[in-house]
Amino acid sequence: MTQPGSTSKKLITDTVILMAGSGSRLQAIGNNLPKPLIQIAGRPVFSYTIESLEKAGIKTVHAVTGSNSDALLAGLRPLVPTGIKLHAIHNPHWQKQNGISLLIVAKQVRSPFLLTMGDHLFDPAIVDLAIHNADPNALNVAVDRKLNAIFDVVDAMKIKTKGDRVVAIGKNLTDYDAIDTGLFVCPPEIFKYLKRAKRDGDCSLADGVRAMAADGKVRAIDIGNAWWQDIDTPEMLTQAEKAVRIFK
Repeated sequence: MTQPGSTSKKLITDTVILMAGSGSRLQAIGNNLPKPLIQIAGRPVFSYTIESLEKAGIKTVHAVTGSNSDALLAGLRPLVPTGIKLHAIHNPHWQKQNGISLLIVAKQVRSPFLLTMGDHLFDPAIVDLAIHNADPNALNVAVDRKLNAIFDVVDAMKIKTKGDRVVAIGKNLTDYDAIDTGLFVCPPEIFKYLKRAKRDGDCSLADGVRAMAADGKVRAIDIGNAWWQDIDTPEMLTQAEKAVRIFK
């Protein structure tokens, strides 16, 4: 296997962003905007994401949409800088799990790519860290080992590592030492594993990661002191506001 860090930043020019969900937990409080367009400290979530991707040299963003896709794309397009191509792909089965959304782009990406979620905020340093330390032949997941700093750890995707290898992943793990931040550098091989993981036509991203981990093909990249925040609930939204105001 290629040594970590051997992938060049220039090799990662594509990003896939999963944003097909309806954001039902935020809609319950009257926030009907698609989650990537929700305002954090006066800016849409997506504006922070695209800014980080532009700094990292990303040239194409494959946005997987689903619920309320017309309104979402209308809000996204003005936020995309001229140096980045926005390639929207609609997932007609968006009610299914996020593994199906990722499989939608299988024919669009042929080399290692960055993967993230439309409702996550990241310190831009995490993107560079993931790209520069990725093994292009493995699935690389940016992990947070600052367990005491995790907001709503119950809802977090938990990871067990052995050295830099991921050996288990799941929200219900009781033995874990890191949290999945929702940022990955993926080889195209992830699509093969997702197809194998499908049950009754459905699968999650975690199912694919779990299958690759069983074959020793998943690496953890520690984000160190960098920050990130998932935005799934009103409480997470409030926490994201605080984080952005502190770190920006």
